[in-house]
Amino acid sequence: MRKPEDATPKTDAPAQPARRAIMKSGAAVAVASLLPGLQSQARAAGTGFGKPEMEEVKIGFIPLTDCAPIVMAAVLGFDKKYGVKIIPSKQASWAAVRDNLVTGGIQMAHVLYGLPYGVQLGVGGPKKDMAILMGLNRNGQAITLADALAKEGITTGPTLAKAIAEKKRTYTFAQTFPTSTHAMWLYYWLATYGVNPLKDDKVITVPPPQMVANMRVGSMDGFCVGEPWNAVAIEQKIGFTAVTSQEIWMDHPEKVLGTTDEFVQKYPNTTKAVMAAVLEACRWIDASDANRTKMAEIIAAPGYVNTQVETILPRILGHYTNGLGKSWDDKHPMTFYEDGQVNFPWLSDGMWFLTQFRRWGLIKTDPDYLAVAKAVNRVDLYKDVAAELKVPVPASTLRTSRLIDGVTWDGKDPKAYARSFKINDMAT
Repeated sequence: MRKPEDATPKTDAPAQPARRAIMKSGAAVAVASLLPGLQSQARAAGTGFGKPEMEEVKIGFIPLTDCAPIVMAAVLGFDKKYGVKIIPSKQASWAAVRDNLVTGGIQMAHVLYGLPYGVQLGVGGPKKDMAILMGLNRNGQAITLADALAKEGITTGPTLAKAIAEKKRTYTFAQTFPTSTHAMWLYYWLATYGVNPLKDDKVITVPPPQMVANMRVGSMDGFCVGEPWNAVAIEQKIGFTAVTSQEIWMDHPEKVLGTTDEFVQKYPNTTKAVMAAVLEACRWIDASDANRTKMAEIIAAPGYVNTQVETILPRILGHYTNGLGKSWDDKHPMTFYEDGQVNFPWLSDGMWFLTQFRRWGLIKTDPDYLAVAKAVNRVDLYKDVAAELKVPVPASTLRTSRLIDGVTWDGKDPKAYARSFKINDMAT
């Protein structure tokens, strides 16, 4: 029997050996059956979008479970179908992703939703016009607390808030990037229980793959990060899951396919070709548990996430344990497609991040929330690609969500929403 590692790279090198191996395996059959006519109706390069201006596109990624659409688009050959070659490029940190996007070291990236917005506004780095092309996934992140806290009886938001209020010591928490989704989930969760994350404790920035090692040596009391690193903390018996991100905001946006506006302007056909390949990969992943299992086998390789399949697989299938004896089947695990609902670049999602930047003082004045969201979230490009792939597109660019504190966000009055939170770090 062929082992999973036979279809995966052994180093950080591009994944082309993996592609060749898997296309010879049963996975190729699965693709063909799920996407009828993939082989027999293979189109000429770029059909529907025009010939791609670039033959190869380097896409940066961080070793996280949700890098899967980028990896699978390359490994399963969806990119070839649209006349491009995706080269997944592992990055050391989100700061490296930002810098390489801005300077052209990579052309696109699997990237935190808030990062392109930060760059667009010049927050936490150089200012440059950016583009969010599509969503890659929803849900599937978590806040992990150190096992030492559980021994003190601190296992929930309220018990943590009580300990912080008593000021016995300074508690330290880590997020992955100043404008990251993880910073926003951490801040929102703490504030829900009365903690001002920027005043009542200490917050540091740590790259995702380094979270567990830093907790092991006592550098932090908790962190917010994507999978599989929360599961790894439980596996290594140094932390437990206090809350999942889907409990903070059910079906929240997470990673996106991002690039610069300059790249879109110069290479519009290439942009759409890559989007189509990645969208097909998202659809393939969500089509069955068998596909999700195959995906976990591929991305666990050293060249990608570099962990055990058994660490990735349970949570990607929705099977959760919290490290304290609780197990459950999550109704809202990480998803990649959902009839295009995951992938549509909702303007309300982009505006939500802007409201939180304003709330926490990352920006000092209210921007034109809708105008910024329209500039960054390329709904026009996404609609073109979705039409080509016959993926449903919602009638509205806004959606309504209810978060953990009971507050509803609908994108209709972002300025009032940003100012509605009692706990904030606004200067004015």
